[in-house]
Amino acid sequence: MEIEGLSLDAVLHQLYRKLLEHGQSAGGTRGDHREILGVTLRILKPRARISRSENRGKPFSALGELIWYLSGSDTLEFIGPYVSRYADDAVNGTLEGAYGPRLIRMRDGIDQFASVEALLKERPQSKRAVVQLFNAEDIATHHKEIPCTTTWQFLLRDGRLHMSVTMRSNDAYFGLPHDVFCFTMIQEMMARRLGAEMGEYLQYVGSMHVYESKLDAMADYVEEGVQQTIEMPPMPAGNPFELVGHLLQIEQRLRNGEELDASKETADPYWADIVRLLQVFWAREWVEDHPNRLKQLRAELADSIYHPYVDARMHLKPKARATPQIDIKQDPGNKHVAI
Repeated sequence: MEIEGLSLDAVLHQLYRKLLEHGQSAGGTRGDHREILGVTLRILKPRARISRSENRGKPFSALGELIWYLSGSDTLEFIGPYVSRYADDAVNGTLEGAYGPRLIRMRDGIDQFASVEALLKERPQSKRAVVQLFNAEDIATHHKEIPCTTTWQFLLRDGRLHMSVTMRSNDAYFGLPHDVFCFTMIQEMMARRLGAEMGEYLQYVGSMHVYESKLDAMADYVEEGVQQTIEMPPMPAGNPFELVGHLLQIEQRLRNGEELDASKETADPYWADIVRLLQVFWAREWVEDHPNRLKQLRAELADSIYHPYVDARMHLKPKARATPQIDIKQDPGNKHVAI
């Protein structure tokens, strides 16, 4: 089954209808679900990566997961505040299937992003630019959690970087919106690193499924109808991977409750808005001290695409205060430069 659309929402709307109408009942280690085997998604405008729906628009937790990947961390301490469901899979405070170490330190030393860059600069038409996330060890020995994603492939054609993702399994309700956000952000980061434009995004899934407990919520989403296609602004030119170290520093400062001015951290409106989205997320921890902070951050955003998500955030109750300290092991490739 192949589903094509301009945006994440266009694809989700078609997919959810298919799952509701044709999904086959199945059981698994995480519970009963409805499943369709062999699903391919094609998104023609990958920057339309954030759902416009009230219940599927998850830019804050998805951004946290993206930063977790780029940090190279495998700790629950890092990702837990953004995605609490990971606590169910942690073993002694770590996620055995975490993508970060596999991306940046595969086999204790291979930076797969750097490998892709070197290959495509030498041979732009290559079909070998494949990032491996699933290892033979993942099924040879028991692990509580293993990657759902098996590979990413980058294809540079006519100055555009396409991304093809293969997944053994995908939770259509919880996982898919996060995956599309994180993976297409990395697609765009790699495109900028190579001096290319964004191409299309393709995702093949062996088992596309939704858990029975989320069928009603999924039906509500379908009832909303297809949302307007609105894209995030284009990522600025340059190598975004050089900015990761400073972004991690900013995230740690926000986690610790520090106030900062995004415009002083970066002169670029795109990256300043990324910082502000992180500020909005962590502001929930400190909203009792600064009740007008979310309104202020909303007014500072350079792009109005993010306004609805901040508005929704204003109606949430403050979370219990917690300020975990994260020990980030800085990868040499993540330079501490101003973004």
